[in-house]
Amino acid sequence: MKTVFLHALPFDGRMWDETVAAFDGETFDGDTLAPDLFTLGDSVEAWAAAVVDLIGSEQVILVGCSVGGSCALEVARAAPKQVEALVLIGAKAGVNPEPDLRDEAVRVLETEGMAAAWDRYWRPLFADTTAPTVVDAARALAMSQPVASVVNGVRAFHDRRDLSAFAATWDGPLIGISGDRDYAPGPSILRALATGDNRMFHLVENCGHYVNLEQPAAFGELLEGMNDRVIRR
Repeated sequence: MKTVFLHALPFDGRMWDETVAAFDGETFDGDTLAPDLFTLGDSVEAWAAAVVDLIGSEQVILVGCSVGGSCALEVARAAPKQVEALVLIGAKAGVNPEPDLRDEAVRVLETEGMAAAWDRYWRPLFADTTAPTVVDAARALAMSQPVASVVNGVRAFHDRRDLSAFAATWDGPLIGISGDRDYAPGPSILRALATGDNRMFHLVENCGHYVNLEQPAAFGELLEGMNDRVIRR
């Protein structure tokens, strides 16, 4: 079984490097995959179709942060029989269209660059208690992204379709993980999605939007326990 990690804005698959390095071969029963979604198309649906092609006929656990969680839901919608479990971090199934915010973010990226966009949109998503070294490393990763790739990601995120109806009918395991200081979308929304039969919600303290980056030890423990349950069910 393959575990597929789907990244958030404004990063690429390298946001999972520490997770994979710490647990690959121990926690995960099989291979891991962390694709760069922004290179796979210009919509979340296109990313999901490409991920389905990448996994082939394998069974998968999907772990998605933020827009990566949206992609995970799309993969599950496209290939439900192959998905053993969904792990959504700081993600939601619903969509509240914000075209003005989309266009503003694109303008900032294209005219002021990644540094300005980082300070305005993504740095505030980290908890104020997160270690500066963690934030600095995340900023460096963000700054390494081509602006065009992040623009693609911003547009895909804002133009994604609402998957609330699909998420409500998904009968496989669904695990929600949220930082207690995340406000995008915030713990209450993900808690509601991850409550019910075959669902579970975890709140990570002193943490913002990027749980695996901000609290890697706590995230690893949750992921290890989840993987054990999925494999043994």
